[in-house]
Amino acid sequence: MDWSSTLLLLFIFFIVCIILNYIKIFKEKATLPPGPMPVPFLGNLLQLNTNDIVSTLMKLKDKYGPVFTLYFGPKPGIVICGYRAMKEALIDQNEVFGDRGEYPVFLNFVGDHDIAFTNGEKAKIRRRFAILTLRNFGMGKRSIEERILEEAHFLIKEFKETKGSPVSLTSYLAHSVSNVICSIVYGNRFDYNDKRLKAITDSIFNNFSIMSSMWGTIYNMYPDIMEYVPGPHKKMKKYFQDIYDITEDFIKHHEKTLDPKNPRDYIDCFLIKIKEEMDNPDSAFYIKSLPRTIQNLIFGGTETVSTTLRYGILILMKYPEIAEKIQEEIDNVVGRDRSPSIADRNQMPYTEATIYEIMRFCDVIPLSLPRKLSQNTVFRGFSIPKGTYVTPLLTSVHYDRNYYAEPNKFNPNNFLDDKGSFKKNDAHMPFAAGKDKLFVF
Repeated sequence: MDWSSTLLLLFIFFIVCIILNYIKIFKEKATLPPGPMPVPFLGNLLQLNTNDIVSTLMKLKDKYGPVFTLYFGPKPGIVICGYRAMKEALIDQNEVFGDRGEYPVFLNFVGDHDIAFTNGEKAKIRRRFAILTLRNFGMGKRSIEERILEEAHFLIKEFKETKGSPVSLTSYLAHSVSNVICSIVYGNRFDYNDKRLKAITDSIFNNFSIMSSMWGTIYNMYPDIMEYVPGPHKKMKKYFQDIYDITEDFIKHHEKTLDPKNPRDYIDCFLIKIKEEMDNPDSAFYIKSLPRTIQNLIFGGTETVSTTLRYGILILMKYPEIAEKIQEEIDNVVGRDRSPSIADRNQMPYTEATIYEIMRFCDVIPLSLPRKLSQNTVFRGFSIPKGTYVTPLLTSVHYDRNYYAEPNKFNPNNFLDDKGSFKKNDAHMPFAAGKDKLFVF
């Protein structure tokens, strides 16, 4: 067979594959919500701005409505927009929309032993354990509030040492926020000059930057192919490993010094649980899962909070009149001679409203982690099969004109009633919605 015949056969084969793929796409789209027409293999990749995917999704929402189909690579998924559609899916039908969708940019490095990205009963048990441990940690010892206040004093001390010189707040805020979760997980905070703390915050910042970039988006679409493609995404494993190495050292020390009657931190609580269930071959608690769950807690407890604080400070610099009102309320309720406490919250409606508005306006988490349908369902008249990925577009909730008269303007009054008291707004989902929404980054 000569080369011309071979090329002809390859060309015919290629055309047949394309035709078969289009037939498959048309069958899939017949029952799914409307959306842009994908191309075989690439899906809607060419129609997405991978450096600013949120803006692309918002434009598609305006064109196709609150629920539309989008091919992130060769597989179809649906994007849910606006508060009403989000509520119907994530709250009213939480059991159907509650499964985790695969998130390769994280899962391929963390594995399936964590609490944020894995489905199944074991993952649910570990999630419940983490939430309960964080909520009730200490059994009479220092509360999380006390740890936050302690860290705030260390942060103020660091600021004073700058003597008014211009500084970047990024590392200061990342270190202080990370120290709070580290004190709960590891049992102690780090000095701001400690190389381990810098390694943790740098690893989180670098991985978050890669995940939010074009490289992270494409990796999620084509993880098997991207494993062989050079680029910044290849550095993620090293950044994850940096935190694992620190965590492993702490775990080894805790194993040697563990007192089951006197747990010091999250690691101790987890190790005690492992010992309690040693005879259970199907236990959700085993040593390999511990550093994975810690990775989730530290990542989720550092980046989003420190970024929100950073943007919040920028907003208050832009709106000094709002900052003045907050300061006045603080002076009236807290004064200058003591630290604030959670008990002051009910007396500080304007401050609380501003915090809520900062979370809404900054929109640090524009996309929730992907969900996956646990069963076939009919949603808003469309038949959506089990296993379909669901992307909740949280930005569309925080900028929903049905719930915010001027969503593009920063206005704490969005969370105040006519009497100046704090009021909740249902269209406020900075950490997604529904059950089990703690770990969303």
